[in-house]
Amino acid sequence: MITERRIGPVRERDRLAEARADEKIQTVIQNGKAARTVADHADNADDCQRLLEMLGLEALEGKRS
Repeated sequence: MITERRIGPVRERDRLAEARADEKIQTVIQNGKAARTVADHADNADDCQRLLEMLGLEALEGKRS
């Protein structure tokens, strides 16, 4: 028998939403730092672009955070 798990009261859902929002902010910050680090260590613009692509990052992420 499979039972459906339901999220508790509204307060619990609000806490989960807040945690997800905080995680999203931290991811943006971390990706920005990573993009800047890659740019600092790349030999040239093409090298930077290839390294960012390998990491799944975009060059603009370094400017956003």
